[in-house]
Amino acid sequence: GQDMGVLRLYSPRPKRFLEDDINLARAVASQCAVAITNAMLYAKALEGARMAEQMRLAGVIQRRMIPKKAPQVPGLDIAAIYIPCFDVGGDLYSFQKLGENSMDGGSADVIGKGIPAAIMMSSFRGAVKAFADAVGDFQTYCENRNKADCAKEIIKRINRLACEECRDGEFITLFDAAFDVEDMTVTYCNCGHEPAVLIRDGQVSDLEKGGLVLGVDPEAEYEVETLKLKQGDYLLFFTDGLIDAANFDGEFWGKERMLEAAKKFTSGSAERMIKYILGHRRRFVGLARQIDDTSM
Repeated sequence: GQDMGVLRLYSPRPKRFLEDDINLARAVASQCAVAITNAMLYAKALEGARMAEQMRLAGVIQRRMIPKKAPQVPGLDIAAIYIPCFDVGGDLYSFQKLGENSMDGGSADVIGKGIPAAIMMSSFRGAVKAFADAVGDFQTYCENRNKADCAKEIIKRINRLACEECRDGEFITLFDAAFDVEDMTVTYCNCGHEPAVLIRDGQVSDLEKGGLVLGVDPEAEYEVETLKLKQGDYLLFFTDGLIDAANFDGEFWGKERMLEAAKKFTSGSAERMIKYILGHRRRFVGLARQIDDTSM
């Protein structure tokens, strides 16, 4: 067994113990060892419970940073969901209403998961929010300027902010898109993220224009593309945790299965499509534990 401590005994005569004395000492020592082990396990359980509660509270605070509901923009049906792998995670999505008929939506993913990723994502979100507050009205900021050039400048500035937050080996992926319902256009930039998909009349297109992940090169250049939208188009943003979910055999759900599920439900609302896709994924992976955060 494992040594738990030392039982020190005294006798009336030096180094003289009867057999009964030794047996009694052994019995007392065994009971003491059990009591000490229980006390140590109880202390560890209390510490674990305290840590679990701190993680739960951290998760509650982090989820406050994620919009509870999408903004209401006439002509757009928007829904979103965030499922962390642990209590806290490194995924983020956000919405920014730009005007009566326009909005910006973004999906981001920090390398890693758990507490380190959550701290980095919170720091990055705070930096981007401070930048957005400093800019103020984005429509005024981009007024009388080419929409794509203005979007490029904003992405480059966000990348420089990420470079200040990230250290060696750390980076952030981002897919950002600005919707203009009046012009029926979407202007997007993909910064190393899983490409969003455009589903139109049963056909799928990946939105891949963009550039390097954020936080690596402060001088990185980015491409921006503007697409015309049609009534009935679906745009699906997601992080890699959605398609990297695996079943007990280690088989990944994959992008193809995700798209098959999405294309079957393009006649419903955005919220029902999300539930439908997640339902199909759940049937594939079963009760297998997932290893990455999911945002959609």
